[in-house]
Amino acid sequence: MAPKGISIVMPNYNGRHLLEQTLPDAYVALQNSGKEYEVIIPDDCSTDDSIVFLEQHFPSVIILKSEVNQGFSPNANKGIFASKYDHVLILNSDVKLSPHYFDSLYKYFEEDPDTFGVMGRIIGWNDEEIQDGAKYPAYHGAKIKTSGNYISAAPDEKDRLYSMYLSGANAFVDRKKLLLLGGFDELFAPFYVEDFEMSLRAWRVGWKCYYDHFAVCRHQVSVSIKSQKSKNFINAIYYRNKMFLHVMHLAPLQLIIWYLQLIPEMLIRLFTGRFYYFKSLKLFFSSFNKMKASEQKFEALARRRCINFPVKHVTDFILGSLKEKDIKRF
Repeated sequence: MAPKGISIVMPNYNGRHLLEQTLPDAYVALQNSGKEYEVIIPDDCSTDDSIVFLEQHFPSVIILKSEVNQGFSPNANKGIFASKYDHVLILNSDVKLSPHYFDSLYKYFEEDPDTFGVMGRIIGWNDEEIQDGAKYPAYHGAKIKTSGNYISAAPDEKDRLYSMYLSGANAFVDRKKLLLLGGFDELFAPFYVEDFEMSLRAWRVGWKCYYDHFAVCRHQVSVSIKSQKSKNFINAIYYRNKMFLHVMHLAPLQLIIWYLQLIPEMLIRLFTGRFYYFKSLKLFFSSFNKMKASEQKFEALARRRCINFPVKHVTDFILGSLKEKDIKRF
């Protein structure tokens, strides 16, 4: 059994300029938690001076160096598998924690043994605008939408809001459940949608994801990705990964409808010149066998758990919990 405490896993790639701003806040939050803790930074073969900076200024940080750049999921998994405490905070290097970030999070695990994890409210780096709240489940035809958020109209510490997924920017999770899931699916490397997919696996085997409005952190939007990759490449990977998500998790009838939806979507993108979508399709089909292997791993876990909820069960459960709640969507 893992000792009680907090392992922060903060994946890094050329983020020295961010680490110097975010690590001090992470340590303040950890010290205020009153728990044992460790900070693990898996480094994805950075070419800046991240490692030197950490060794000089944060010698207590556990650095896991990679010889080749692999992307977010493999890099984050190194930190997850090396963690030792019973709760893991997966934290982006461009996220600053508030001083008492952890104060309101433990109650979710104490009150509900089926809690997989909880995410906090994400606001702007220099303003109070909410970037991420609880993730609202919605469909467009058979397509699962990934961008909807909601919060209570009048937030209260007694709120218990379910989230369709935990943002990889600040996901505080039960380490044992995280390891049973196998961490992030590395099929989704180099980035995007891996947090949604991992949370969906958790939901489908009977665990729950929550949102807490009073655990606050500040986020710079996609600084690390947008500064390194072309827009077309980002879009191609994003839509490829959304294709993976749907084929891996939709029930058979929904999946048939989803495939049919691809036809008009391809035509629309052809006529509007968004040719990156066809690169997404090519990448998707070229990794089809790897995707099926991921499905089989999940099915094996579901059999061991004797629980395998369809996605619609998950969305209906979350939406049902909101019938008597006054919420704001954004």
